[in-house]
Amino acid sequence: MINNLAIIPARGGSKRIPGKNIKPFLGKPIIAYSIEAAINSKLFNEVMVSTDDPEIAEVAVRYGANVPFMRSNKNADDFATLADVINEVTKEYEKINRSFDYACCILPTCPLLIEKHLQEAFTVFVEEKFDSLRPIVKFSYPIQRALAYKEGKVKMIHPEHKRTRSQDLEPTYHDSGQFYWFLFSKGLSGKNKGAIIIPETRVQDIDNEEDWLLAEIKYTYLNAQK
Repeated sequence: MINNLAIIPARGGSKRIPGKNIKPFLGKPIIAYSIEAAINSKLFNEVMVSTDDPEIAEVAVRYGANVPFMRSNKNADDFATLADVINEVTKEYEKINRSFDYACCILPTCPLLIEKHLQEAFTVFVEEKFDSLRPIVKFSYPIQRALAYKEGKVKMIHPEHKRTRSQDLEPTYHDSGQFYWFLFSKGLSGKNKGAIIIPETRVQDIDNEEDWLLAEIKYTYLNAQK
């Protein structure tokens, strides 16, 4: 039987959006959407939140996650990477003789995430035997036509594509910033990395108040279509 762990990293102390990880998003803390997506996917034996903040821990438990240990101060500052946090989590579980086959790091501020994408990604991840897998989204405009802007002037970064037809340019993608499936034994260090493509309507990076508003608009629109 497959044994899976969901890790939701949610430290306190966000500067651009104070209290970001538990700020109300259309009626409930934004982290609740990640917790509920993980639980409703029925993919995980345990859904845990890694945090250094007691208030975040309380909210996480209220919405069905576990907080088996608090994050260390070392991995709660501005310099700790996602890989650092995941490595700490796996080591803490190893200390209590618990191990998993696969794990998925689900970010705490992705309310547009749906269980279907977690499930589809897991299927591809296992069947293709990747070390890790993430959802990606297509750039809405060809990056080969990107412009550099300096002192009021613009110029093409890739002028060789000035006359290339859009349909002849290779599609490019970026990380959706929602979740990462990986082998529990390797963390994010594996080299064989896969991806699934998800629609742009399901993706919204949230770094400032304008991003937050756009995410609420997208969420409201998508749920109105059901």
